[in-house]
Amino acid sequence: MKKRIIHLFMAAGFLLLAGACSNSPTAKESMDQYVDKWNKQNFAEMYDQLSAEAQKSISKDDFIKRNKSIYEDVGVADLKVTTGDQDEKEKDKKDSQTVPYKVSMNTLAGPVSFEGKAKLVKEKKDGKTSWNINWNPSFIFSQLKKGETVRITAEEPVRGNIYDRNGKALATNAKVPEIGVVRGELGDHKDAVLKKLAGLLDMEKGDIEKQLSASWVQNDSFVPLKKVKPDEKELIKKATSLPGVLKQDTTSRYYPYGEAAAHLTGYIRPITDEELKQNKDNYSQHSMLGIVGLEHIYEKQLRGEIGWSISIPESGATIASKAAKDGTDIHTTIDVKKQQEIYSQLKNDSGAAVALQPQTGETLALVSAPSYDPNGFLFGWKKGEWEKLNKDSAAPFTAKFNKTYAPGSTIKPITAAIGLNNGAIKADEKKHIVGKEWQKDSSWGGYKVARVSEQLSDVDLENALITSDNIYFAQTAIDTGRDKFVEGLKSFGFEEKLGYEFPTTASSIANDGIDSDILLGDTAYGQGQMLMSPIHLAAAYTPFINDGNLIKPRLIKTDGDEKEIWHKNLVTADEAAAITKGLKGVVDDPRGSAYKPVVKGLSIAGKTGTAELKKKKGEKGKENGWFTAYDYKKKDLLVTMMVEDVSNRGGSSYVVNKVKQLFK
Repeated sequence: MKKRIIHLFMAAGFLLLAGACSNSPTAKESMDQYVDKWNKQNFAEMYDQLSAEAQKSISKDDFIKRNKSIYEDVGVADLKVTTGDQDEKEKDKKDSQTVPYKVSMNTLAGPVSFEGKAKLVKEKKDGKTSWNINWNPSFIFSQLKKGETVRITAEEPVRGNIYDRNGKALATNAKVPEIGVVRGELGDHKDAVLKKLAGLLDMEKGDIEKQLSASWVQNDSFVPLKKVKPDEKELIKKATSLPGVLKQDTTSRYYPYGEAAAHLTGYIRPITDEELKQNKDNYSQHSMLGIVGLEHIYEKQLRGEIGWSISIPESGATIASKAAKDGTDIHTTIDVKKQQEIYSQLKNDSGAAVALQPQTGETLALVSAPSYDPNGFLFGWKKGEWEKLNKDSAAPFTAKFNKTYAPGSTIKPITAAIGLNNGAIKADEKKHIVGKEWQKDSSWGGYKVARVSEQLSDVDLENALITSDNIYFAQTAIDTGRDKFVEGLKSFGFEEKLGYEFPTTASSIANDGIDSDILLGDTAYGQGQMLMSPIHLAAAYTPFINDGNLIKPRLIKTDGDEKEIWHKNLVTADEAAAITKGLKGVVDDPRGSAYKPVVKGLSIAGKTGTAELKKKKGEKGKENGWFTAYDYKKKDLLVTMMVEDVSNRGGSSYVVNKVKQLFK
C-alpha cells in the first residue's frame, strides 16, 4: 500500500513537469503578450519583455520616456497592433524566431500604418527560459533607425479676414513694418542711438542690448525688435533715420479701426501652454488664438486647420504629412463708417450703442465704450497703458452692448403694443388721470406711481408717449393683466435666447416672476426688475416700422440675405403707426423728452429712458440714460444708445444729442 502511494506521487510529479514544459509561452505567444501591452502603451512592461541585447542598447527610463514622448508629440490615437502567423519553418527554430506584426494609428499628420517582423530570442532570465523581443527603433516607425530622431513640424494656416458689409477689413493679415538693428552699423554713438530708439519704441534700452548680445547675433545680423502699426509712419521715419536701425516687412494680424471696433472684432494673441494642452490637435506652440469678440466666436472658421509633418531629419524620410487648410473669411453686416461715427459720439463715455437696418435686421454697428486698441496685444502697449486699462472701473475690455440693463422708459412703446394687442387700450381713447400720483387701491399701502406732470387729465396714447406718463402705462399693464402682459413681453423676445451671432444675455422680466400688481405696474414703465440688452431693445422697436412684425437682428451676411421675422403680428399696421406717431411727438413736440437739443431736418421717432440704479427704495443711485430712435421716412436706420451715469449731465438729453447727430 505504501509503495503504491509513492508511485502515484511520482506519476503526478511527471505530469506537473510535463505541464510546466507545455505551458511555457511560444515565440508567437510571447509576441502576442508584448502586442497587448503595446496597444495599451504600457511601455514599462514592454521593456521587461525586451532581449538582453535590446536592454543593453537603451535603459528602461529612456525606453519609456522616448516612446511616450514620441507617441504624445505626434498625437497617437486609435493605436492598433496585431501579430500575423509565423512561417512553419520559423516555428521549428530553437534559439531565434521572427513574428510578423502590423501597426496602424492616427496621428496629427494623418493615419500611419506599417508592417514589420519582430525577432525573438530564447533567453534565460532569473532561472527561467523565455522568448524575448529584440527591439529596435523601427518598432516606433518603420523608417526609424538607431541614432535617428523624430521631428514634428507645424504649418500654420493663414487666418481668415473679417470684413464689413462693403468689403472693408475689420481684422486682416497685413504687411507690417518691423523695426530692428544691425549691430555692426550702430556707429560710434551706439549708446545714444539705442537710448533714442528705446524711447521711440517704448522699450527699455537694456532689453534692446540683451537682444543684441544673443549668441546667434553677428555684426551684420538684422535683429528684429518690434512690429509697428502700418499707420505709424512718423515713428518709422524717425526710427530708421538712426544709424544701424532698419525696417523689414513682416505679416501680422492688424485691426485698422482700433478702438472703434475693438469689442466687435476682439483680438488674437499667442496661445498659452494651458490653452495648448486643451487644443493640441489644431494648434502648436507658435499658434495665435482668438480670445474675445468675433475672433473668438468664429475661431474655428477663421483659424482653419493646421498642417503637420512627421519626419526623420537624419534621413529626410517623411512618415506622414497633412497640409494646412487656410481659414475662411467672415463677412459681417457692419457698416464701418457708421461704427466709427457712433464710437466718436460715445468714446468719452461709458456705455453702448447698436445700429440696425430696421427693415432687414442687419446690424450696422455694435459699439462699446470705453474701449481699447486690440493692436496692443500684437504690437505691444505704450508704457503704463495696460495698467491704466486694467484699473479702469468702467471696464474697457468688456463689451456692454450684449449685457443687460434696466431699460427705463424706453420700454413704454412695447407696453403700449401689448396693451393695444390685448384690447386693454385703444390709441384714440383717453384715460382720465388726475394728479401726479396714483395707486390701484388701498392694498398698495403707501406705494404710489408718480408721473412727471399733472397738466393732462385726459391722456391718449400719443400724449402718454410724448409726456412719458408713468401712470398711463402702469394702468395699461394692470388692465392687460399679469399673464397676458408677460405673454406679450415674451412675444417681444423676453426670456428667449436671441439666437444672435454675437452671444447676448437674454432679457429678463423679473427676478422671480411678476408677483404683485405693484411690480406689474412698475415693470410697464421700466422701473421694475426688467433687464434688456441694447441689441434686444433695438430689435424690439422694429415692429413699429414693419407693420407689427418683429425682425430678428443679425450680424453675419448670408447668401440671399433675406430678413427673418422673429415674431409676427405683435400689433396691426395701424397700431404700429399710432405708436410711431407718439414717438415722433417725443422728438418734435416741445413737451417731448427728446425735443432738445433741436436738430433740424430730421425725420426720427424715438423714446428716451432714464433708469436709476439703486439697491433699495429711497436711496439715490446712478442713472443710465437711453435713447432709441428710428428714421420713420427712410426706414434705413434704428439706433439704441445707453450712457452710464448721466444724472449730472442732463439725463437722457445727453444721449439724445449724440444719437441725433447720427441721423443728420
